[in-house]
Amino acid sequence: MDNNSPKLRTVNKSVPPYPLNKFPKDFPYKIGEQLVYILATRGEADIEGKEWEAIFGKAIGADWTPSVVGLDDIRMGNTAWGAKSILNKKPSTVTNIRLISGRNDLINSYNYNVQPGLFPEEHGEKVLNIYNARVSAIREKFQHLRTIILIRSKNLLECVIYEVDAIRYDPELFFWKWNGKNLYGYYKENEVQKFTWQSGGQQFTIFESVPKERLVINLRKPEVVSKDFVLDKVGFNNSWITVTELT
Repeated sequence: MDNNSPKLRTVNKSVPPYPLNKFPKDFPYKIGEQLVYILATRGEADIEGKEWEAIFGKAIGADWTPSVVGLDDIRMGNTAWGAKSILNKKPSTVTNIRLISGRNDLINSYNYNVQPGLFPEEHGEKVLNIYNARVSAIREKFQHLRTIILIRSKNLLECVIYEVDAIRYDPELFFWKWNGKNLYGYYKENEVQKFTWQSGGQQFTIFESVPKERLVINLRKPEVVSKDFVLDKVGFNNSWITVTELT
């Protein structure tokens, strides 16, 4: 090395907030706290995708900004997350799940004449290209792109949480078959199904195996707080309400 060359301080800007599936120590407690609050104020309650996005974003201190694409609704520095929430009777026993990705519209994206039963490989490659283009567009802005998955029981007392990297799929690794109006995509190496695409609604679904590395959170069911108790605590009275009669 030339002695006249300056020694530069390098900064690795590609490091995510935390390694994949290595959540901060207080993360499960922050999630549990929010779920207990929901149960205490609503009683028998359930949550779906958008609410799960907000809960996760708050637990890790990230920004939650719902987007049209849905793959980057939660953002922190160089990392973005999409979120999926799945209902199951016993989340801790689930080994495989189906993630609904959204609509991969061949008509709007390619002006393509969708023909169920014909040209399965051509249809399948275009379906994957739409998904891959979405992932590529987001990865231009974020170096790390993940999906945070919640598998929840209906009463929210048991939940499984884990992350996967959102990746592009190489069309060369898959083959496609029609089953009625639905198009199925399989791995060539083992013929295991990976995708479903519905020609009617053009909905795209990805099949995933649940990893062994995951969080299982079990909650004690709280007593439900009454409406009167809450209103009393905040000091509510009728002066909080303004009524305007329009004629």
